[in-house]
Amino acid sequence: MAERVYCLYRVSTNRQVDHDEKDHADIPMQRKACHEFAAKMGWTIVGEEQETGVSGYKISAQDRDKIQLIKKRAEQRKFDILLVFMLDRLGRKADETPFVVEWFVKQGIKVWSVNEGEQRFESHTDRLTNYIRFWQADGESQKTSIRTKTALSQMVEEGRFRGGYAPYGYRLEKIGILNKRKHEVNKLVIDEEETKVIQMMFDLCISSGYGRWRMANFLNDHGIKNRKGENWHDASVGAILHNPLHKGILRSGETYAGPFEELQIIKPELFDLAQQLMLERTKESKEQRTMPLNTTGQSLLSGNVFCGHCGGRLTLTTNRTVRHLVDGTPVPRKRVRYVCYNKTRRRQSCDGQTGYTMHILDDMVVDILHQVFDKMKGASQEMIVGSTFQKKTALLRSNLQRAKTENTKANKEYDSLKAELLKAVQGKSEMPMEILSEVMQGVRQRVIDTSKQVAALTLELEESNTKIAELQKEFERIVSWSDIFDESEMAVKKMICGYIIKKITVRRGYQLDIEFNITIEQFLNGIDQNLVECG
Repeated sequence: MAERVYCLYRVSTNRQVDHDEKDHADIPMQRKACHEFAAKMGWTIVGEEQETGVSGYKISAQDRDKIQLIKKRAEQRKFDILLVFMLDRLGRKADETPFVVEWFVKQGIKVWSVNEGEQRFESHTDRLTNYIRFWQADGESQKTSIRTKTALSQMVEEGRFRGGYAPYGYRLEKIGILNKRKHEVNKLVIDEEETKVIQMMFDLCISSGYGRWRMANFLNDHGIKNRKGENWHDASVGAILHNPLHKGILRSGETYAGPFEELQIIKPELFDLAQQLMLERTKESKEQRTMPLNTTGQSLLSGNVFCGHCGGRLTLTTNRTVRHLVDGTPVPRKRVRYVCYNKTRRRQSCDGQTGYTMHILDDMVVDILHQVFDKMKGASQEMIVGSTFQKKTALLRSNLQRAKTENTKANKEYDSLKAELLKAVQGKSEMPMEILSEVMQGVRQRVIDTSKQVAALTLELEESNTKIAELQKEFERIVSWSDIFDESEMAVKKMICGYIIKKITVRRGYQLDIEFNITIEQFLNGIDQNLVECG
């Protein structure tokens, strides 16, 4: 049986009683926090009392009607746990409140706080700790901060804007509701014009590999101003690119809520992809980086090409040489190569080539990309995604159906045993109560175990279906690249190459070893398998 809970809520001033946009609603906030905590702990709330306009410091517990009423309920064994939002809701008198708490504990009533946990009096240390806690209760600024933070978090979880200026991409719109201070409440809505700029930023980041500094220059060069009509600063661009609100997620401190579709400017998968790209460009990710750090210039490979002999990264160099015609006329030319950084800087020994001509290596990789595109376009979306997940999904469905059958069977058996137990209590059953009770415990455990199994398999199947949907979107995106790759500018080609190819290793004689990103690898394996089956 679930433990029974009695809740006490208290505020010192009457203005904290009602829900209000400015005066963060203390009683509703305490009640919601306590209800959520009790639900999480599996407890049942059987009673609630609230004190309004009651000072926990000035008024003694013996003069507080609600405290005395709860004491009476405790003596009558009406509940098992006394729950408050914070312990100072019971009082702030250092020479009294610890003993009020101890009184409940001695009655066999557990005293819990949402924020401070269970209060025990099992040792001298416990008593001293509780005394010190209430002695410090007059540090109201810290407690007020916690309550305010909780109220703000709850506002966010409910999808409500917590106030202040609307972030770029949004505006405030009045909704015709007044708060207690007679101020009209606003809601956050998408600003269509600013949304276009944000979508442009993310497109430049994902498709062309622009960083925030280059992006700010691009916007300024094209006469696109910020909200104040001024030029963009790279820090402002960075803040916009990292703001989860653009995928519909509200945030307050460590609390996140959503997604709220009505606030979504960027699709969540594109927002997350942009975060991944920007993370790869940080100094901390230098060694793991596979995407191009810079998409300027005319070389295709930048960041994900390595020497197959020493493992060092290949970097780009340009040499100017002179070629002489038959008649001796000098003709200047530019020679662009990928060179082994370890070998040219003599960081470690390398028995590979010093360098590889840029256009030869780039053309070989472009040819590989075309092969990937041709394979992808020649296979159906259902064929690739299905071959990757159809066996796993079919097995999950089969296991889930089996678990549901077992759970239904266990529940029916448990209900039958409960009916038989009732007969035993009434003296109408031939089976002894002790045996019935023992059998019921075993069947009840089966009900619990099979219920957990059903829940776990249902979640796994949902995750598998979500993954299939993501793969379908990825497939469509890669196929669309095949149509634009050859006509795209080099910055876009570099990004497409980086999305498809994780790592290129080159050895003497331009021997290539290609490591594809995991999704591409899955698709290609699916294609090859199906091609074999078709042949």
